[in-house]
Amino acid sequence: MWCSSQGIFAVRDDLAVFFSLPPEKVRVITAYLGGGFGSKFGAGPEVVIAAQLARDAVAPVKLMLARAEEHVATGNRPSSWQRVRLGADSAGKVVAVDLLEHGTGGVGGGAGSGRPYRAIYHFPNLRTEERDVYINAGPSSAMRAPGWPQGLFALELAMDEMARKLKLDRLEFRRRNNTNPVRAFEFELGARAFRWDEKSRAPKSAGPLKRGVGVAAAGWHGSSSPGPQAEVAAYRDGRVVVRTGTQDIGTGTRTILAMVAAEELGLPLDRVNAEIGDTRFLYSVPSGGSQTAPSNTPAVRQAAVHLKEKLFRLAAPMLGAEPGDLEARDGTIRVRFEPARAIKFGDVCRRIAGDSLSAEGEHVPNYEGFLPDQAGCQFVEVEVDVETGIARVLNVVAVHDAGQIIDPLTARSQVNGGVIMGVGYALMEERRLDPQTGLMLNPTMDDYKLPGPLDVPEISVAFVDVANGINNTGVLGLGEAANVATAAAIGCAVYDAIGVPVRALPITPDKVLAALGKA
Repeated sequence: MWCSSQGIFAVRDDLAVFFSLPPEKVRVITAYLGGGFGSKFGAGPEVVIAAQLARDAVAPVKLMLARAEEHVATGNRPSSWQRVRLGADSAGKVVAVDLLEHGTGGVGGGAGSGRPYRAIYHFPNLRTEERDVYINAGPSSAMRAPGWPQGLFALELAMDEMARKLKLDRLEFRRRNNTNPVRAFEFELGARAFRWDEKSRAPKSAGPLKRGVGVAAAGWHGSSSPGPQAEVAAYRDGRVVVRTGTQDIGTGTRTILAMVAAEELGLPLDRVNAEIGDTRFLYSVPSGGSQTAPSNTPAVRQAAVHLKEKLFRLAAPMLGAEPGDLEARDGTIRVRFEPARAIKFGDVCRRIAGDSLSAEGEHVPNYEGFLPDQAGCQFVEVEVDVETGIARVLNVVAVHDAGQIIDPLTARSQVNGGVIMGVGYALMEERRLDPQTGLMLNPTMDDYKLPGPLDVPEISVAFVDVANGINNTGVLGLGEAANVATAAAIGCAVYDAIGVPVRALPITPDKVLAALGKA
């Protein structure tokens, strides 16, 4: 089965059960996934149908869903209606929060949005009541931080309204209620880069184009799952290959796995190749919950260490040294503290008795390190035309922690993608259903609006490296946190621009005009 899946082993096991086969008789391949975002775990109906047709026809079958079919059959982000009540004291500390939330999960549940209320700020008295509402509208599905963008939008907008009632700077109000010391530093770093003090106090233009700024906190809990295994093999020609049964959901997984092995073996990156996305490789967990990097990099590093130890035993007699006295650096294996006594890595590989030498590693349960969650914040500037109701995002400053950043380029791309997705959620994307039939009225790319190049703001990304000590690479996930805060910060910025909150997403022109009393 070739499919677009975030969990190839989950698909394998589902098909094995459905067709009464032993798991080893099912092979699932996901060479390139495309988008994931939480909706592609397990064998969905389209996977089972294609497999059944292929077995009946005794021939390959390719099944592709049209855009409208994807909306109906493969899951949608749950909607959320929230009533939020906050109480604060004169010192600017929130003393009580009450949330009533109803989420529409279609024919499935999982529509809760209360987690941000329990994770971002310190609320000494918190009550949440969350209910799923079932309707005939197809299943719900996770979509990049399940429940968090919805919950944080309402929470941060309420925080803004409370700050204004207290006559406090909105960022200062958040600082006073923040729970995470890393986020406290990120607030400072982001405020300087964004010029918060200057922009938040700037007078509004007399014309129809009003600028506003907003800030929102971000967080997630992508600290990994134990279980992934990896193999690292060195070949006689000096090549190194990393193999593990994970999948790349567009985040650069191949790159970071190769980087971890290359650094451990002292090799340039172009000498290491990562092969993933096949259930014939060693087991790995599904790519979701921001767990891919922190779950797989420790297994790869352990495997690379074990391979290095085997290579040291080969090289030791050649260098007249003990294996424990060697190190791998700069494409060589050399005597530690005597770098002149060295052999090229490829020359050592030529001594391999067979075709290759390999070693395996696994990700053990996390250590009791520093913070197991990551923090972040995003600052946004918008421009709203109060005559047309059109809102545009001008620039975003995103500051995030993902533990040890392995590859700044792919990490920055993660944040860019999270921000762009958040812009679509905040200003454009809306599934419109006929209230009588439940049919989707805008299922095509013509009618379901997504951000295009001209809708993308200027995005500045900064990372805070945190030595969290929770695994042997110190890596945390990043994919969810990069998306969590965007819509909330945009909502707060629109509020600042027009002086009245727009409490429903997407913030389309009709809602802006209605809020202004110009509908």
